[in-house]
Parts: sequence; C-alpha cells; structure tokens
Amino acid sequence: MRRISSGSRFEELAAYSRAVVDDRYVFISGTTGSDPVSGEMPEDVRAQMANIFATIEQTLREAGSRLEAVTRCRVFLTDQSHLTEVVEVLREKFDDCRPANTTLICQIPAPGAKVEIEVTARLDADVQ
Repeated sequence: MRRISSGSRFEELAAYSRAVVDDRYVFISGTTGSDPVSGEMPEDVRAQMANIFATIEQTLREAGSRLEAVTRCRVFLTDQSHLTEVVEVLREKFDDCRPANTTLICQIPAPGAKVEIEVTARLDADVQ
C-alpha cells in the first residue's frame, strides 16, 4: 500500500491522505475546488470544478492511473442549484469511461466550497 499526500494542511489536520494506492486501485479522498497553488476558493462552481479535476488528475498520474480509469465517483453539492453546471463538467470528463456515480446534497466543511468529489480508479496497467 502506498499513500500520496498533496501537502494540504487539511491532510495533516484530519489525518488523511490525498490518495491511497492499494493492489489494483487508487482511492482519492474528497477533493474541493480550492486553487492548488494559492489555496484560494473561487466563488464560481465551474472554477471550483476545474481546480478539483486539476488535483484529481495530478493525483491519478502520481498514482499510475488516469481519468479514463475512474470506476467510481462521489459528488457532494451544497445546493441543488449547482447540479446542472457540475453535471456538464462531469459529462466532459467522464463521457468515455462512465464511472458509477452517487451525488448528494449536503454540507461541506471547507469554507466556500460548493462541490467536493472523490473517485476510485484502477491502476493504469489494468485499464482496458
């Protein structure tokens, strides 16, 4: 088993890893849309989604996988009014691989976050 850290202060605070690589899978923790460089949380949902996928895709590469290998996606939204924008981005990102998906409307502990996404993917060698 291998653990991947992004260096986020929240990983240290809450004792979790950005991702865990285990056997044939990589499990990526819930990822919010703060800017990976500045740490700022944009107001715009699409900007948050762009940051989320930048982090997820970088983590997948580091783990030895890629977006097309995602088998499971969980989406957490703070408000149903954001659903259309989020679904449009998910369609852009996952149209070729169509992972299993669960979407929930809930509170997110990260200040200003409107969406959080976690994914599970197969390691690249196992992608067909």
